[in-house]
Amino acid sequence: MALGKLALSIESEDQPGVLFQLTGVIASHKANITSIDIAGQHAGSASVYLELQDVPDAPQLISDLQALPVVTSVAQMDTFQAIYGKRVIIIGGGAQVGQVALGAISEADRHNIRGERISVDTIPLVGETDLAAAVRAVARLPRARALVMAGALMGGEVSNAVAEIRAKGILVLSLNMAGSVPDAADLVVSDPVQAGVMAVMAIADTAKFDIRRQQGRRY
Repeated sequence: MALGKLALSIESEDQPGVLFQLTGVIASHKANITSIDIAGQHAGSASVYLELQDVPDAPQLISDLQALPVVTSVAQMDTFQAIYGKRVIIIGGGAQVGQVALGAISEADRHNIRGERISVDTIPLVGETDLAAAVRAVARLPRARALVMAGALMGGEVSNAVAEIRAKGILVLSLNMAGSVPDAADLVVSDPVQAGVMAVMAIADTAKFDIRRQQGRRY
């Protein structure tokens, strides 16, 4: 049987050891967990969302999970990759973030109606410490593929954070701003709307745009 991907929403009792029991069943099927989240806890129950790959027998795995005494129900879902797809993250000042989002959302819509799945997330934020922490956290976000630094002045520890997530495979675009962040980014774009457009084009399979040919450029 062909191995496949599987997303599950599991309702269970909210008590110590539940996750251990769930992962034990998954391990016995030799499936690989690619994402896990405690989606909610209420009145002694919890919702656990799991995404798996290399699942040899999905119906049997679901049956074995349902057989656990701590499990109330198991529902098969579409994966977040199938629903929301790749993610563009925009971090910085509110006015700049809004303009970048305008370009990114418009361009994502153009590709999504052609079968892509690209979503856009924003966080208006100021302060070197908070910005650096937010940038580093992008590498931990599921499905994050590109980050746009949208501000008027960013440098110092924020630049170090940009270099760190680039090393982890996250594409970083920056507005042309004061500070050292533009020098640390893959691409610098002066117009915020165009920066959003280019971020989406860079990760869209339906776009004819090779970011590797633009790295280090300023527009």
